[in-house]
Amino acid sequence: MARYIGPKTKIARRFGEAIYGADKSLDKRNVPPGQHGLARKRKKVTEYGVQLSEKQKAKYTYGILEKQFSRTYEAAARMGGITGENLLKLLECRLDNVVYRLGIAPTRAAARQLVSHRHICVNGNVVNIPSYSLREGDVVSVREKSKSLEVITSSLLGTNHSRYSWLEWDGATLSGKFLQRPERAEIPENIKEQFIVELYSK
Repeated sequence: MARYIGPKTKIARRFGEAIYGADKSLDKRNVPPGQHGLARKRKKVTEYGVQLSEKQKAKYTYGILEKQFSRTYEAAARMGGITGENLLKLLECRLDNVVYRLGIAPTRAAARQLVSHRHICVNGNVVNIPSYSLREGDVVSVREKSKSLEVITSSLLGTNHSRYSWLEWDGATLSGKFLQRPERAEIPENIKEQFIVELYSK
């Protein structure tokens, strides 16, 4: 499957915020990319443009392509409650996202690679599908022979494991428990999900 492997700062500059994490280059030049960056920033954006931009931001943030994102939205729409909040909850349940949230990987892209390369287990079984949706009570752990990988050990060193109330970390076994789907107020991503719902409702 195709994946965006270009410069991350360029995408972050498009949205005007560090969607991939701390970025020194973005701090220095927080204007849209391209020759007419500042001029584009002053240009008035249409309602459709705002809605599309919000959807693109969510896709880049969680590292998902269009088809998979659309399927996730359809699943969120079938659930009871607020569709936009359901969408973000489903995205947070993805295995690659939880591996990132637990601090096993420094970025979602790195988490996706760890899962794809069979370094991650769910309930004791190796799972190599990044989009695997976790359920309440599932235990995500590092495969025994992968616990010494430098990318994992260095990532775990600087992680605050109590940041997310819906996850429980056990440092002794390098495993985390998925307690429940997070509430919208607990999800830190700056995504205006209502714009995404309005876009798909057209």
